[in-house]
Amino acid sequence: MNITITGSLGHISKPLTEILVKAGHQVTVISSNADRAQEIKALGAIPAIGEITDVSFLTSAFKGADAVYTMVPPNFGAAEWKNWIAGIGQNYADAITAAGVTKVVNLSSIGAHLEDGTGPITGSHRVENILNALDGVAVKHLRAAFFYINFYANVDMIKHAGIIGSNFGADTNMVLVHPNDIAQAVAEELQSNFTGKSVRYVASDEKTAGEVARALGAAIGKPELPWVEFNDADNTAGAIGAGLPEEIATNYTEMGAAARTGILWEDYLVHKPVLGKIKLEDFAKEFAANF
Repeated sequence: MNITITGSLGHISKPLTEILVKAGHQVTVISSNADRAQEIKALGAIPAIGEITDVSFLTSAFKGADAVYTMVPPNFGAAEWKNWIAGIGQNYADAITAAGVTKVVNLSSIGAHLEDGTGPITGSHRVENILNALDGVAVKHLRAAFFYINFYANVDMIKHAGIIGSNFGADTNMVLVHPNDIAQAVAEELQSNFTGKSVRYVASDEKTAGEVARALGAAIGKPELPWVEFNDADNTAGAIGAGLPEEIATNYTEMGAAARTGILWEDYLVHKPVLGKIKLEDFAKEFAANF
């Protein structure tokens, strides 16, 4: 198969490229960074260097592909983050139509069943709707759980304050996923014969926030590391103080509130998948090695 993937050589797209190349597929990797071209070639893939804001470029990169993997990268400079995410989804849809692509695997998010109130995941909801409106295109949305690697954003908090936390409590249930488990799921779907528009949840483990604190703390030699709940205002202020723009900080706080109330996980709990291989304790070792 000829497969085009977005996401450059990020946490998902790099292992995905390796899986697909090993399986014998011709893989084109879209990246905005020309310096990535040689690394993409070294993996046995074809670099396509350009911007996902450029529909003409995307159309060219998608042309001739039997399947396309779409993902919207974070943009912390976006003035209206949800709308920016939806805008990239529309760019993908326009290029898919123009290039005649008939099969798409789209990285979405747990909580994307909700129309609003979930921070950046609202943008993922809108992207799902945009792609679902495409005629004659099979679309599989992979609703990924909360990335383990998001906890790296808490390293400074752990080092300087001796705590980890967010605007939800230690007893809050979390659904977690490793990027490698996502890459494996994407590869499976790209090589399958799905039809129509459908959703697949992807998760690696289910833990409470307190259990996350204990696992990460034990791995880094801080077994008493506490999970601390902040109120929404303090959570936003803390994120801004850590360097995030107000737009991004506000959206993350909204997402945390959705986790606190449980609405983020409600559809996942109805359609629970077989969990992936990489458990919290496995990631805790990675976290410790990079702490």
